[in-house]
Amino acid sequence: MKVLINSLLQPELLSYLNMEMTPYQLSNNTPLTLSPNFILPEDKRPDLSEVLPSDSIPIIDLNDRDIDDGQGPSPLVSKISQACEEYGFFQIINHGVPKELCQKLLAVVTEFFQLPPEERAQYLTKDHSKQVKVFNYYQKYEGIGKVTMWSETFSHPWHSTEDFAHLLPTNPPQYREVFAEYARAIGVLFDRLLSLISQGLGLDKDCLKRRIGEKPGLNTQANYYPACPDPELTMGMPDHNDLGSITVLLQVEGVTGLQVIKDGKWLTVDPVPDAFVINLADQTQVLSNGKFKSVEHRAVTNKFLPRLSLGMFYNPNYDTVIGPIEDLIDEEHPSKYRKYSFKEYMEEFYRQQGKRRRVKEAFELQR
Repeated sequence: MKVLINSLLQPELLSYLNMEMTPYQLSNNTPLTLSPNFILPEDKRPDLSEVLPSDSIPIIDLNDRDIDDGQGPSPLVSKISQACEEYGFFQIINHGVPKELCQKLLAVVTEFFQLPPEERAQYLTKDHSKQVKVFNYYQKYEGIGKVTMWSETFSHPWHSTEDFAHLLPTNPPQYREVFAEYARAIGVLFDRLLSLISQGLGLDKDCLKRRIGEKPGLNTQANYYPACPDPELTMGMPDHNDLGSITVLLQVEGVTGLQVIKDGKWLTVDPVPDAFVINLADQTQVLSNGKFKSVEHRAVTNKFLPRLSLGMFYNPNYDTVIGPIEDLIDEEHPSKYRKYSFKEYMEEFYRQQGKRRRVKEAFELQR
């Protein structure tokens, strides 16, 4: 059977399969098993039979050459604007980041999660301010307590032009080199995306980047979801909104897990070959005065294969003041949010630790 599966899978997935011969050991040396620590309350479990296919999630070609008639936004800007308004999620192809680089990155991140638990454990911390850390998501439920998600996450900073490699692991040996190259390419992509999204709001192309700030907070999260014997009992990552401005997510091909909510229904966001998933985060919704959406999403588990994803986050720094952009406010569109510092926003986030977070709502203006 293993020979048959190996013949069918892409080469970059083979190492993921090999990781599943025994239960995955978390960095704290706890095995991932269907014990009460990992099983959700019955009313909180994902009903996977009700999840809809991803046919409607926009796939946007950044090399779109549709004719620009000069009478309004370009066709590419219009497509991105519509996706931001209706979904808050879309996938992009022909984005300029080489496929070979993405494959190298997934391989080296996989190697990190293959390290012995005691080696990964050096990055364990309960201090959320630590820059480089391994951790597990969890939720608290009344009468049950804490339930750990069926995943492990490795997080650290990144930068497209400044040296950050000294912060990264020396094992796997290629981790620093590959990640620095990937960060440079992703930095160029973020600049283009922020410009297109700004134009989609009818603003100057540099507006969002200026409002997010000259020294954005840049971090990455590699999320590893081992195969789970019963995906209906567990969750890889709970329902959540991203906190910053915009996220670029790389998914391993061939394994589903990411889901996004639309009109009260969960949709799968299936991996598209050579694509990135783009999702808007809370600060972009606030800056757009609610026109563009930061929507809930989650990660479910897979019965047969592990899954790996890597999100690159572009956030304001803590001192940046966030509020609806003035050009988007008028009598028909009054301000929906009060101004606040991103530090204040994050403090509210940590106050809601372990709960079903509703952070944006704490900054809405009452009518």
